[in-house]
Amino acid sequence: MDIFGISDVKCKFRESDWPNFECCADRGYYSVETVTLLVALKVRYRDRMTILRGNHESRQITQVYGFYDECLRKYGNANVWKCFTDLFDFLPLTALIESQIFCLHGGLSPSLDTLDHIRALERVQEVPHEGPMCDLLWSDPDDRCGWGISPRGAGYTFGQDIAEHFNHVNGLSLVSRAHQLVMEGFNLCQDKNVVTVFSAPNYCYRCGNMAAIMEIDESMQKSFVQFEPAPRQTEPDTTRKTPDYFL
Repeated sequence: MDIFGISDVKCKFRESDWPNFECCADRGYYSVETVTLLVALKVRYRDRMTILRGNHESRQITQVYGFYDECLRKYGNANVWKCFTDLFDFLPLTALIESQIFCLHGGLSPSLDTLDHIRALERVQEVPHEGPMCDLLWSDPDDRCGWGISPRGAGYTFGQDIAEHFNHVNGLSLVSRAHQLVMEGFNLCQDKNVVTVFSAPNYCYRCGNMAAIMEIDESMQKSFVQFEPAPRQTEPDTTRKTPDYFL
């Protein structure tokens, strides 16, 4: 799921396990607080929580879409940003729920046919501009069959035939991903082989979309909880002061 905004993060935690968070940096007033909270929750509930890497968890993208500038504004230098982007290199790219639901940020790759191929990737690096690691973070499902060139300039588009084949070969029931704005918060597509879950309500403070989370019960039945944004808060005034431990 894509997450942008700390107020919405705080209301998502219940007693369930396996929350997967992706793309928590950029495009919001509180990216630093959001990432910090998620990391703290991972430390506190390490066996109940997985944080997946999204395409915005990279040095290049965060310098374009706001996270780098937010760190400078709030801390006065780039040291905090450097710490976070070093951390991003160690985030897992994918997760597997009960050997049935394959979770990732973007989509499939023509270079990766099996889960073992994905496990063999060297993930501890900056997100490359092309290749299988890039595809996992940037690709999108499409109405057309086969592989296509992505209009994003990175990754690919993949059709229902690709998703069905990938799920069949790997014994999966579903590919769960984020990466695309969905006005209702979630969208089951490609004959229910793929679901997009988007958890940033009123994206960029102007899109007016609902957000959703996917809940999975003990029998692996799926349900979706939709929600609206928390009350709008203006961007806080910040003083450039760097704590000693970031100097």
